[in-house]
Amino acid sequence: MVRGAPEQDIDESALEVGSPKRAAAGVKGVLVSLQRSWEQMGAGRTLKTLPLLNQRSGFDCPGCAWPDPREEDGDRRKLAEFCENGAKAVAEEATTRRVGPEFFARHPIAELAGKTDYWLGQQGRLTQPMVRLDGDEHYRPIGWADAFDLIAERLNGLDSPDEAVFYTSGRTSNEAAFLYQLMVRGFGTNNLPDCSNMCHESSGSALTETIGIGKGSVSLADVEQADLVLVVGQNPGTNHPRMLSSLEKVKRRGGRIIAVNPLPETGLMRFKNPQNVRGVIGGGTPLADEFAQIRIGGDLALFRAINGLVLEAGAVDREFVDAHTHGFEEFAAQAAEIDWAATEEATGLERAQIERIAGMVIASERTVACWAMGLTQQKAAVATIREVVNLLLLRGMIGKPGAGVCPVRGHSNVQGDRTMGIWEKMPKAFLDALEAEFGVPVPRRHGLDTVDSLRAMRDGRVRAFVGMGGNFVAATPDTEATEQALRDCELTVQISTKLNRSHAVAGRTALILPTLGRTEKDVQAGGEQFVTVEDSMSVVHRSRGRLEPASEHLLSEVAIVSRLARRLLGNGHPVRWEVFETDYDAVRDHIANVVPGCEDYNRRVREPDGFVLPHPPRDSRTFRTATGKANFTVNEAAPLELPEGRLLLQTLRSHDQYNTTIYGLSDRYRGIEDARRVVMVNPADVEALGFADGDVVDLVSEWGQDGTTEERRAERFRIVAYPTARDCAAAYYPEANALVPLGSVAERSNTPVSKAIVVRLERR
Repeated sequence: MVRGAPEQDIDESALEVGSPKRAAAGVKGVLVSLQRSWEQMGAGRTLKTLPLLNQRSGFDCPGCAWPDPREEDGDRRKLAEFCENGAKAVAEEATTRRVGPEFFARHPIAELAGKTDYWLGQQGRLTQPMVRLDGDEHYRPIGWADAFDLIAERLNGLDSPDEAVFYTSGRTSNEAAFLYQLMVRGFGTNNLPDCSNMCHESSGSALTETIGIGKGSVSLADVEQADLVLVVGQNPGTNHPRMLSSLEKVKRRGGRIIAVNPLPETGLMRFKNPQNVRGVIGGGTPLADEFAQIRIGGDLALFRAINGLVLEAGAVDREFVDAHTHGFEEFAAQAAEIDWAATEEATGLERAQIERIAGMVIASERTVACWAMGLTQQKAAVATIREVVNLLLLRGMIGKPGAGVCPVRGHSNVQGDRTMGIWEKMPKAFLDALEAEFGVPVPRRHGLDTVDSLRAMRDGRVRAFVGMGGNFVAATPDTEATEQALRDCELTVQISTKLNRSHAVAGRTALILPTLGRTEKDVQAGGEQFVTVEDSMSVVHRSRGRLEPASEHLLSEVAIVSRLARRLLGNGHPVRWEVFETDYDAVRDHIANVVPGCEDYNRRVREPDGFVLPHPPRDSRTFRTATGKANFTVNEAAPLELPEGRLLLQTLRSHDQYNTTIYGLSDRYRGIEDARRVVMVNPADVEALGFADGDVVDLVSEWGQDGTTEERRAERFRIVAYPTARDCAAAYYPEANALVPLGSVAERSNTPVSKAIVVRLERR
């Protein structure tokens, strides 16, 4: 039996729970973000940073990847082009709190491992390189040159380059990501797991197969011009708050919105936009015209039924289907028959509501389908997303204004990382171009993704871990297995801005390398530099910080990679690493020659709004698939079996967190205060299971494979009676990550199944 990591005791008097709040954002959100900013970085730094956030002359938000308005679309940026959580993200990075050598001298690593994720994050910015040698109980300072020498010595001492993995977070810039993958491949491995493996890998798998490219096909203008927007398995109010402004524009134009989610999320119900009078003094804008409170895992059955109803109504765009698609007849033969009893059981929805939703889809001339991890982290995630694509293909909604696919990415540059080559199985054409550009051989054997990297560390096949950004331990599943895998490594290296749980889970030799953040000036020998990022809609643009660095000892990510590469690969290596560190334009010149769509990079990225990467389905209805057309697919909706007395649990974020960074202990939109170890359960299920609101329980997950059942336990969660779908529950990650086995992954994408975890509640 596996237990979750220890956390603080619950203050049972501190939890106040109400129904979901009626409106998202508004004045309260502005005040909260300003208060957090002043607490973390003071009034002066607040006034210096927030006006530059997401502005053309400023820096990209270190939070989500929702795009900025573009002049060519007739859309101007607001004076305050940020949301509440974006302001919190900046405050966390630009904080005046510091974590220096004296901090590590006071706190042994074992003590840090017992602290909560929130406590660790609140300590502040890292200021100097630190090292823990085998047998040490504390980190201690190390100079940069000695740090690079130590890392290079340990990596070059491995029996094979494949005994190391090189992880990347989606906050890494394009320039750093490109150099990082070049260094790793120059070292001799494709072991490049990244955070996308755990979020939108399912989207990439499904979209590449069906339309030939793993990215969304819409622009911000398309979303705002749509007649109908489907928001499926996504909570914009917490995870992508600026999206609510776009949905508000849809509503003001007369468009309609369908929300599909197991929880009634506040932002999808009513939005109070703090940037206009209605949002400040009015009741806000009602958003969702239809809320489908779906049972966890029922999305595939829902879209199969909708597709059957579209076929039944004869609402197929035959001109598009005949000219641009393949496999329609096989798809239609399966989709034409709807098993309504099975559909209602799987979805938890009534037939009348599904027919009403299908009617809205049929009536729409321009439909955009948006989704996030509510879909991508299911067992049948790839099949579900393919079924969403089937719907859009039926209606001819790819490659036309106001319509298309919109996987909404989380990390601010996770899409750019993949474009720059951060993937364990980049296509041959990219590797050929990389080899030709630099004159160095690169490995062709596919590497390890995140889950396979963890398995390899666990089994002793990987002995070294290097992470550029992120919080690997908190982001990954099976917490105890993950922590043990890292502790068993001979070497772990974390390139970070702030203290997090991954620093408290150290390999036998462990290094922390502190780096500049997005908000800070990046001055090199060649002058002040800027970096670039790619948003969720394929727009590449600049980002330039304005604050003085948190410490004189910090290096930029580009400098860290360049210096490490020189030591790791040797001074005689043909790549000009010393030039890249001083002049980021030189990096971008090489990107232009290697990465498709990035030609003339340095000139185009200096345009006021940057440039848009090509997307053949969107641009010309060209589909670079195996068939040369967009592919319909046949997807089987296997029912989820739920034993008696069990619930289907999904992990999610609180409103006071972004990805693994926890800003506070409040979930204002859900009415939960000062608590994170909570499990949200439908009141009828609470009663049926013999519990009461407020009871403290252990969560025990049950996962079966090859005739055996594994159990994992996360202790001391307080029950919150909440209007989830029946038989369904929700808990925050990373606290609930302990319940997700390494073996439980989505078919085809290998993404951890953090949605539809079978759990039972055990009374304390």
